[in-house]
Amino acid sequence: MNPPRTDRGRLLLLLALATAVTAFTATVPLLRDWFDLRVYYGTVDSWIHHGGRIYDYRVPGTTYGFTYPPFAAVAMLPMALLPLSAAIAGSVLLNAAALAWIGRILTGRRLSRFGWYGAGLAVCGLALFEPVRDTFSFGQVNLLLLALVLTDAWLLATGRGSRAGWGIGLAAAVKLTPALFIGLLLLAGRRRAAAVATAVATGATALAVWVAPDASRFYWTRAMWDTTRVGRLDYVSNQSLQGILARLGETDRAAWAVAVLLVLGVWAVRARGAADAGEWTAAFALTGLTACLISPITWVHHLVWLLPALAVLVRAGHPRVAGALYAVLCTSVVWLWFDDASGVDGFLGSNTYTWITLGLLLWLPTGQPRAARFRLPRRAKATTAAPSVDEPTTSPARVQPGSLSGTGATAAGSAAGPGRGLTRRASSEPTAATCPAAPNPQSSSSRASSYTAKPPPA
Repeated sequence: MNPPRTDRGRLLLLLALATAVTAFTATVPLLRDWFDLRVYYGTVDSWIHHGGRIYDYRVPGTTYGFTYPPFAAVAMLPMALLPLSAAIAGSVLLNAAALAWIGRILTGRRLSRFGWYGAGLAVCGLALFEPVRDTFSFGQVNLLLLALVLTDAWLLATGRGSRAGWGIGLAAAVKLTPALFIGLLLLAGRRRAAAVATAVATGATALAVWVAPDASRFYWTRAMWDTTRVGRLDYVSNQSLQGILARLGETDRAAWAVAVLLVLGVWAVRARGAADAGEWTAAFALTGLTACLISPITWVHHLVWLLPALAVLVRAGHPRVAGALYAVLCTSVVWLWFDDASGVDGFLGSNTYTWITLGLLLWLPTGQPRAARFRLPRRAKATTAAPSVDEPTTSPARVQPGSLSGTGATAAGSAAGPGRGLTRRASSEPTAATCPAAPNPQSSSSRASSYTAKPPPA
């Protein structure tokens, strides 16, 4: 079907798509009622206004509380000045701004050529993408972290490597998973950027220690190592290697460790090759995929880290493959096995998103399509300036305006959440930043012992 050529036809098409998307999001996926944002808000409010402790707070009527490093709570302190409704509005606006910046980095100037029509199509498409829509409706921070990390990718790809590292450092201080990008910088020989990222993450963590010493001590010595605080490993929303093993009934950590080492080996080879060739978009995309696979728990909404990999596919000349994978990630298909993930169909279907992530890690293109390769203009001089020691000598895409590299995207977290035994309901099923009652809460008060987790669903 040919696209409409008139503004009226385009407007009618956008209205039809917007209606269909609205009907879909209102009926098919469960809306999350900003549950995780309520956890953040309640934690900060209890801490600042009621003298509570960060890791003792629980959303009333639930066993869910804060699970991020203490710096995340420090960064969220401005919410203490706002009513909940304003915090929700702020979350929506920040996520929308982050998504717009991510789209600008990944598409360059390509989408802007289509003006309001292209922007409308992009909004409709992203509204269907399960990780994105859940990040919005949970009030999660995934898109903000992805935007921070991709900013460093953009700096590296556009010859501004001396300024890179801040985004990765801040993201790693808020959540531990983005710290893998520091490893990418080391693999690529970008020691300055790696040092900046490490210093920023360390400084932010030190600030949290100064502001909340008791919470910091509790997190780094106990909470960080207790995966049961985050959720059930076998819950269908956990689309990581550990999730696959847990749904198979494999509880031996040695098996998971071997799988992680194999994935890290593949990542090191592929990401190093992409970075050496100046393909920063592909290198960051591979790192995001790897972070999702090796994390003990990767809820479906964490899979926003797959967006850069899909953009790499499109710009590498595989739009149909990217479209097919994107469509699957819009379907909430893994939830068909919410109650029972046994059997061959359960093994294959309940881990669908993990298979996609693993496939992208193994086969994501890291070379430039021939049409995208840079050619010197005819009037260029025969001699060129010596390359900077801080930049790769083969990075043709770096001089292409409006893009990260010849292949396109960069690094790549729906659903109902960690599933700690609650009935699956639209407004009460959290993910990622929420957690069950800690067996060893930060507070030593007797009230902490009254929190008990509900039994898992039958």
